[in-house]
Amino acid sequence: MAFVLKTFGRLQLIDTEGNTIVFPEKGLLLFAYLLTADQGSADRATIARFLWGDADGEAVRTTLRKAISRIMARQNELGIVALSSKDGMISINRETVSSDLPLEDNEEAIEPFVQLGHLVKLLNRPFLGTAHCHSREFRAWFSERENHHAALLKETLRRASRSAEAKEKSDLLRRGATILSRLDPQNPDTTRFIIQIFNAEEEVASLRDRIEQRRNSIVTGAVRLTADNDEGKSTFRNLAAAPQERTSVFPADIEELKIAVPRLALLPPRNQSIRPDAGFLAASLIEDITIGFCAFDSVQVIAPYSAAQIGNDVKAQSAFFERHRVNYVLDTRVSGEGDDVTLFAQLVFFDQNQVIWAERFSLDHMALAKDRRAVSRQIALSVSSEIERYEALREDLNPVAYHRYLVGRRYLVRLTLPNLRRARTEMKAALNASPNFAPAQSSMARTYSKEWLLTARGDVELLKTAEDLAKQASQTRPDFADGFRELGVARLLQGKFDESAEAMEVAESCAPHYADVIADYADTLVHCSLPAMALQKIERAIELNPLSPDTYLWTAAGASYALSDFEASLDYIGQMADSSLADRLSAASWAMLGHQDKARAFVRRFREVNPDFDVDRWLSAVPSKEQWHKDLYREGLKKAGF
Repeated sequence: MAFVLKTFGRLQLIDTEGNTIVFPEKGLLLFAYLLTADQGSADRATIARFLWGDADGEAVRTTLRKAISRIMARQNELGIVALSSKDGMISINRETVSSDLPLEDNEEAIEPFVQLGHLVKLLNRPFLGTAHCHSREFRAWFSERENHHAALLKETLRRASRSAEAKEKSDLLRRGATILSRLDPQNPDTTRFIIQIFNAEEEVASLRDRIEQRRNSIVTGAVRLTADNDEGKSTFRNLAAAPQERTSVFPADIEELKIAVPRLALLPPRNQSIRPDAGFLAASLIEDITIGFCAFDSVQVIAPYSAAQIGNDVKAQSAFFERHRVNYVLDTRVSGEGDDVTLFAQLVFFDQNQVIWAERFSLDHMALAKDRRAVSRQIALSVSSEIERYEALREDLNPVAYHRYLVGRRYLVRLTLPNLRRARTEMKAALNASPNFAPAQSSMARTYSKEWLLTARGDVELLKTAEDLAKQASQTRPDFADGFRELGVARLLQGKFDESAEAMEVAESCAPHYADVIADYADTLVHCSLPAMALQKIERAIELNPLSPDTYLWTAAGASYALSDFEASLDYIGQMADSSLADRLSAASWAMLGHQDKARAFVRRFREVNPDFDVDRWLSAVPSKEQWHKDLYREGLKKAGF
């Protein structure tokens, strides 16, 4: 009886009827090793090192004897002779055990697309599955086999791409290229080969042109904003080339914090529609997008197999991304009914948990089946553009500064006075290490403006400090959205409505899919007494960042209150992790709905923290462009008992 060793996917032995044969895993690994060895044999010492490494000699020899004994006993039970031992050599009988291993180097006689289809089917599954040895010899052999698979696939792709059938079988070529990019991700020759197959050079050139044009337009907008500003004594004209702070020597214990090529994980699409075919189509599109990233040297893509393993395990994702230093995550989901099915894609900057790009694409068969490749290129180019823009902030970066900055950003997730001050301490440390680090400057500005809001004391010096820091950030990097965002916030809270709106406009032009910028733009519109527009903006921000921070919900609640939709205002507040931040607004909303007892409960809770709060003094400090807006808020607060 003959058996087949399956090495791709799960490592197993199959009989002629397709049944799995129970067999020791070490024996199966030994079969795989010997099937790739010259003459199908190896001496006992080599096999011992392969299976167990450089452990104690006598112990390893004893373990090997026991393992060989178990294998021989099992093959006797099966009535076969798979392994034989003679003169210290262990040999495999290739007539008894065959395998799915792609062993032949010369495949010229096989039609290329037949061979490609076979390799794609095999290599789309992990080699040896979960079977593993912890020896150096095993790792070397495993790496050699993976290199062999990549070389064989590459040569087969090369022959297939030159075939007359290449155009009509482009889907198979794309799948093969996806697998090749996983097997050989660091080889520039492989990258160039894939680019050549799919003729992606034009898209790469287009991307570079677009990035340059975008940067120029952003800098132009920053110059115009400063030139029109009455307080614009510090111009942006000569600051586009402001040097970043460099550090030539890094401490050994922070060596791993050096900025490397950014890593991207493309999660498999979640199908939230009622059409299974839409999910399959979206999955194919993600494969195309993965291939598109082969055209870029500036980003590494996590292998699709690994991404698929953690795609549906939300709890495991964060740990995986941190362990493997994933900086960016492309999250996709399919939604809709009938013919109105769309793919929603969003790019998340994992380091700061920020959505920085998002778009929705139709999955209508007539529209996408014809232009799938064009859509995949568009997504790849857009995502790469955003990554390059974000990575520009980290060039020549002091790793100490970046580390302290990331620690500080965590404290800004939940807005309390202690957290704001902890964040400020970290940002100061970051700036001590790198004085021109714009992200730390803008984040420090945020701590002052948010402190002004939380303390409700009307301390104008907090806002002036915030504005000065935001100016520094904007001057350091005229293409940095956060700098202009914080400039807009600080000016808004000082009642400079037009100047605030201009800064927010530049911020949004720098990052049109940055959820936090859109949320603060919405807050600006609330204070500009444009609550309907503000609600549209904040709903867009919530769509981009569904697990919304409290500040988003607070803004939505304020916009709803200004529209006299007090129930909606309370609903948004109820979704906040810490609803005590909005106790004033809760009290006013319940009072306007006629629930005096509930309103007074919030008044009492707020006064426990802020016993000196005065409605008129606070409202005189809170910016609202239209008087009706202040009057509506005053009415609710007075009815509540403030």
